[in-house]
Amino acid sequence: MKQSKLFASAAVLTLVVSACGSSNNAADSQTIVVFAAASLKSTFTQIGEQFKTDNPGAAVEFSFAGSSDLVTQLTQGAPADVFASADTTNMDKAADAGLLDGDPVNFASNTLTIAAAPGNPKQITSFQDLTKSGLTVVVCAPQVPCGSATQKVEEAAGVGITPVSEESSVSDVLNKVTTGQADAGLVYVTDAAAAGDKVTAVAFPESADALNTYPISALKSSEHQRLARKFIDAVTDEAGQKTLSAAGFAKP
Repeated sequence: MKQSKLFASAAVLTLVVSACGSSNNAADSQTIVVFAAASLKSTFTQIGEQFKTDNPGAAVEFSFAGSSDLVTQLTQGAPADVFASADTTNMDKAADAGLLDGDPVNFASNTLTIAAAPGNPKQITSFQDLTKSGLTVVVCAPQVPCGSATQKVEEAAGVGITPVSEESSVSDVLNKVTTGQADAGLVYVTDAAAAGDKVTAVAFPESADALNTYPISALKSSEHQRLARKFIDAVTDEAGQKTLSAAGFAKP
C-alpha cells in the first residue's frame, strides 16, 4: 500500500515537472513584434539575429517604417511588443496615448547628411547648394523625424529647400537618389553609409543643429513582456551598441 502511494506521488511529481517544462518551452518559442524606424532596418536586423541566438526558440518580427506612420498604426490598435523611434517627439506621442510600459530608453543618435548621386556629378558641396536651379532634391515629410530635422537645419542655415517630393521615410528618400529619380536627398549619416557606393555623402556643418535621439520602449499591449525587455537589453547592451556604432550611429 505504501509502495503504491509512493508510485502515485512520483507520478504526480513527474506531471508537475513536465508541465513546468512545457510552460518554459512555450515561453521560449514566443515571437515578439518590433516596430522600428526605417533607419534602423540594417542594425536591428543584425541585433535580431543575435537575439534569436541568445534566446533559443524565440523569434522577432520587424515592421520598419517612418516613426510617425508607426505611431499612427499603434494608436489604431496594431499589435506590437516594442517600439523604437527615430526621435523623441513620436515616442512622446506613444506615451501620451498610454501605449508605453515604463519609461523609454535612449539608445542612439543620428544626424543628417546629403546623399548625392555617385561621384557627385552636380558638385554639391554645401547645404546651400541644394537650392541650385535645376537640381532635383527629395526630403522626408515634416511629420517624419528626418523631415523635422531637415526643417531645423533649414532654419539654422537660413536656407529654404524646394524639394520635388516629400517622402514618408528616410529609406524612400534614399531610394529616390539611388534609382536616379533625384540628384540629391537629405538622409541620415547611417543610411548614406549603408548605401555604400550607390551614393556620395556630402557632410555639412549645419547638421549639428538637428541631432535626432532614438528612444525604445516596451508596449503595454505586449503579451510577451519578458522577451520585449530582453530585446531592449539586446539593443542597449555592449554588443548592440557596437553594432549601432559600426553603422554610424552616435551615443544618445
